[in-house]
Amino acid sequence: MAVTPIVLCLNRSGEAVAHRVAEALGAAVHGREGRVDRADVFFANALDHARDLFAAGTPIVGVCASGILIRAVAPILADKRTEPPVLSVSDDGSVVIPLLGGHRGANRMAGDIAAHLGAKAAVTTAGDIALGVALDVPPAGYRLANPEDAKPVMAALLSGETPKIAGPRIFDIESDPEGGVELLVTDAPEAGGATRLIYHPQTYVLGVGCARDTDPDALRALVYQTLEEANVAPGAIAAIATLDLKADEPAMIRLAKDFGCPLRLFTAVELDRMTPRLANPSDVVFSEVGTHGVSEAAALACAGEQAGLSVPKRKTANCTCALAKALAPIIDLPGRSRGRLSIVGIGPGQATWRTPEASRLIQEAEELVGYGLYLDLLGPLAAGKARTEYPLGGEEDRCRYALEQAATGKDVALICSGDAGIYAMGALVFELLDRGANAGGVSEAARRVEVISTPGVSALQAAAARAGAPLGHDFCAISLSDLLTPRADIVKRLHAAAEGDFVIAFYNPVSRRRRTLLREARDILLHHRPEETPVLLASSLGRPEESIRYRKLSELDVDEVDMLTVVLVGSSNSRLAKLGEGPRMFTPRGYARRIDGDLQDVGNRHLEDT
Repeated sequence: MAVTPIVLCLNRSGEAVAHRVAEALGAAVHGREGRVDRADVFFANALDHARDLFAAGTPIVGVCASGILIRAVAPILADKRTEPPVLSVSDDGSVVIPLLGGHRGANRMAGDIAAHLGAKAAVTTAGDIALGVALDVPPAGYRLANPEDAKPVMAALLSGETPKIAGPRIFDIESDPEGGVELLVTDAPEAGGATRLIYHPQTYVLGVGCARDTDPDALRALVYQTLEEANVAPGAIAAIATLDLKADEPAMIRLAKDFGCPLRLFTAVELDRMTPRLANPSDVVFSEVGTHGVSEAAALACAGEQAGLSVPKRKTANCTCALAKALAPIIDLPGRSRGRLSIVGIGPGQATWRTPEASRLIQEAEELVGYGLYLDLLGPLAAGKARTEYPLGGEEDRCRYALEQAATGKDVALICSGDAGIYAMGALVFELLDRGANAGGVSEAARRVEVISTPGVSALQAAAARAGAPLGHDFCAISLSDLLTPRADIVKRLHAAAEGDFVIAFYNPVSRRRRTLLREARDILLHHRPEETPVLLASSLGRPEESIRYRKLSELDVDEVDMLTVVLVGSSNSRLAKLGEGPRMFTPRGYARRIDGDLQDVGNRHLEDT
């Protein structure tokens, strides 16, 4: 697996075995608080922690009963083709059981662990039992061209057919020249089928260059024509390589996605070192970008010192491409990646409110950047990762640093509470990208990184869920911080929201020095809605110290509110229902309203709205 697994240890009886498993896998041990003496990271709840790791795509080896892991991940099982391996190991280390992800590395991991412990690997996958290999999981550096045919091929072998191997033997199985199932290893394009699997050794690197804003279809056409004439299958391409100035070129990005392989970048200086090996060095290209070649040089730089050009530069009006071949399948790729900044909203803090996508992006990140409290809320998910903390007030420095780190080729996650696009860092990241370097923005390299935003549970959503359904009708959010917004603008918005009778969520309601705007907001609202209008004060949502309080609008006391409180003021129609489990706040949408005496018409109108 590309992602290092985590070994979970739940009690002292399995602690020694857990550390032996971790040693075999080069993994960290996560231990249950109070029940394990020695671990790299401690967690409080086994089910929550295992579920969080699984959602993030992390392989899990639990030294515990299989049922614990099954109960943990069962609620979020979705697609066996993408889910990470999950294995259980008995406390005494005698049995290793791959529970999930057998063909995504679990069976292989089980064998490795069993060999290290002198244990039994309880593999139940039919193909692995009968053949000792998983034909849909080729060794590193090889790609299966027709994975959809793996199942019928395995079925044929299990029914008594024998394999005929053509080309290098990449699996430890015997070849029968008369076999009814063929396993072909070749870099040429070949057709597979229900009795034929095609494996491509990834020994080629495709070097490409193009003019700015080149039509992606034009680059794709040149590349595929070149491969067809060279009789090289797309699956034999290990990487797409180019000049770093092209990191954000849509045609390059689309081409790499089309091939399903990495985009590797090189500086002009790095590429110019390849000049003695080029078939077509160009002084014109050097004068434009600082290297005597792009496509040929990039292909050679990425394929390695022993590689040679199998196809010299091919070009059209706006595109170039070249093909270099290494002596063996390429596993470790030179150059750097494009770099990625993930803007991640982790919700109010409770791990179960964090989306699986957010957990996955955090797991994939090499470095975490954010306010220290937010990074702490990640708990064990942040263990072992580089983290850079910035205080409150350092938001612009925080975003700039994250972008510039991504520009070095790193995968960086910028951690925000709630939703990163709601009163958080999302907008500032894009503002810095839009400004440009000369206007106080970021470097040109930072402007070329990939930027991903993932949604999170916002504070207003969390507060509303705890309350009941106060956002059942039209609502708005207003920040009462005048650090970046003129006070006059905030007051104008307060009047407009009050007159519009919106339910209002107040963010940043107070600070140590700023105590008057919330009081002013209350007084403005009292001119437009009843004194008994319900107000929700929600603090530290999703955390052990969570507090939910209700007040009448006329009784809203600023001294009850702090920076960790969301203040949610109902509209004139909002209600506070007294139910058995306690008061619940809601804002009716009007389902019970009679229109011309016809309740059915209300239902019809609602259906039209939705």
